[in-house]
Amino acid sequence: MKGPAGRGPLKREELEDLMEQARDARDRSYAPYSGFAVGAAVLSGSGEVFRAGNLENTSYGLTVCAERNAIALMVASGRRDPVAMAIAGPAGVPCPPCGACRQVLAEFNPAMAIILEDEAGGFEVLSLEYLFPRPFRLGEGGE
Repeated sequence: MKGPAGRGPLKREELEDLMEQARDARDRSYAPYSGFAVGAAVLSGSGEVFRAGNLENTSYGLTVCAERNAIALMVASGRRDPVAMAIAGPAGVPCPPCGACRQVLAEFNPAMAIILEDEAGGFEVLSLEYLFPRPFRLGEGGE
């Protein structure tokens, strides 16, 4: 998978570190209603990592996913160049991003690497383009 600007592909150690940071973010999530804690860690082109957990609310519609929280932290810090995101749900449960998160991620980099934990405790790397091949774009197929 493509690495940060000016670098080659991400190394296995970098992918493992990003997944570990997503697991740490999962441990800091706020999921008292569903009990489904999720953490995300996004790597920017500069090599900075932004991580966050999901944030539930008693009014479920106000819940914000970990992926969108991590992207919001990245943007708030002045970065807009995600390269890869690791996502960790409950141990051993692959947790791909939901449709809303896929759309938000595609806004910034439709080709970014998505690292998902697998059932065996390892991970797999997919491109966002593979998971979400046709994101909504203004002016495409609309009025």
